[in-house]
Amino acid sequence: MKKTKALLVTSFALFSLFFGAGNLLLPPFLGYNAGDNWFWVSVGFILTAVCVPILGIYTHSKLQGTLYDFGKKVSPKFSLLYCVIIYLIAISIPSPRTAAATFEIAIAPYFSIDSLLMSIVYFLLVLVFVLNRSKILTLIGRYLTPIIVLALLCVIIISLFKSTSETNTSSYNFSLLSGILEGYQTFDAIGSVVVGAVIVISINTKFDYSFEEKKKLIKHSGIIAGFGLFLIYLGLISTGAFFGSDTNFNTALSTDMQRANLLRGISTSALGNLGNSILSILIALACFTTAVGIVTGTADYVKGLFRNSHRAYVITAVLSSAIGVIVGQLDFNSIVIIAIPFLLLVYPITIVLILLNVIPEKFASVMVFRLVVLATLIFSIPDVVGFIFPSQMLKTIIAYIPFAEYSFGWVLPALLAFLICNIYLKKVKISLS
Repeated sequence: MKKTKALLVTSFALFSLFFGAGNLLLPPFLGYNAGDNWFWVSVGFILTAVCVPILGIYTHSKLQGTLYDFGKKVSPKFSLLYCVIIYLIAISIPSPRTAAATFEIAIAPYFSIDSLLMSIVYFLLVLVFVLNRSKILTLIGRYLTPIIVLALLCVIIISLFKSTSETNTSSYNFSLLSGILEGYQTFDAIGSVVVGAVIVISINTKFDYSFEEKKKLIKHSGIIAGFGLFLIYLGLISTGAFFGSDTNFNTALSTDMQRANLLRGISTSALGNLGNSILSILIALACFTTAVGIVTGTADYVKGLFRNSHRAYVITAVLSSAIGVIVGQLDFNSIVIIAIPFLLLVYPITIVLILLNVIPEKFASVMVFRLVVLATLIFSIPDVVGFIFPSQMLKTIIAYIPFAEYSFGWVLPALLAFLICNIYLKKVKISLS
């Protein structure tokens, strides 16, 4: 019974740490634009926003270490640099984004409060949770997540019942690929390597389990949390798609069609003032738990760098919260746009590291790690440069790289590097035997 309770609490906590601003605001917008192709866009979105992150949690169950363990086979220096970049991105983009989303949807429509004041209060509360490190799993898993899940299901089910049964024509040329790229914006693959480490440390603090018991607990928690994310994403995407053909609904929406306005419009159209109240609570809680997970993960990592110094933990938590306050003054849409070049570079490497750590070790030697990561990095650079400094010359180069026009130029080189390296190593092993 105790293990069942531990599984449920850990699963709920993991779901809540994953489910933040992007997870709530991105799927309806994706469904709205996908229209009649909402199913295929859902498949793409779920691949990068559910499947890869859950594999990341599975990797944590195998390693039971820190984020550093994900890339140490490439080299210690690479892994250190990767960790620093990941945590800097985490506290500079997805964490502040939770404050921006909370302000835009849950605060601004009802209260005349300055966004700076709201961000300060928001991250002070985050800091309180982070400084009570040992209680995070219980507070989030037992109390906050059930409220989030119930509110989500309420919005989705009632919205679908009140929506039309028709959809608009898709505005995407390639719905599957559009879903995959939008899944990047959830930060869930990056989130899995960050909050997975939080879960590992929380379990070590709270439960006296053996390595195999912890592995089973983390793995099963990941599966349950992933299934929950799958259902919620499918519900939110379909809600956006089926509301897209409602003329009255479209008229009521503001012309800029930002993600926050779309979700608020769906909620108001389906549930009226009650819907807005539920949505406000949902946004605040979902964003808050994600911010807690990100700041805690970053503070945990820095604490480990300084010989488990509690002072390092506190200083990092305070600085991370301060960055959240400053960057959180931008609107949600602006933060999404700023995130794109960082995601185009870091997300492919994160996906590759997760996959290489998941497969059997005989296929993932040090040489395989190094060559695959190098190929991924090299062929991700054109996407980043092309987004920041678009040029005709770069477009000509990209035209020769398979799938590069869809920001997936790294996929084939990474796969070839993996296959060629393993074939070479197998031949060398045969020749030596």
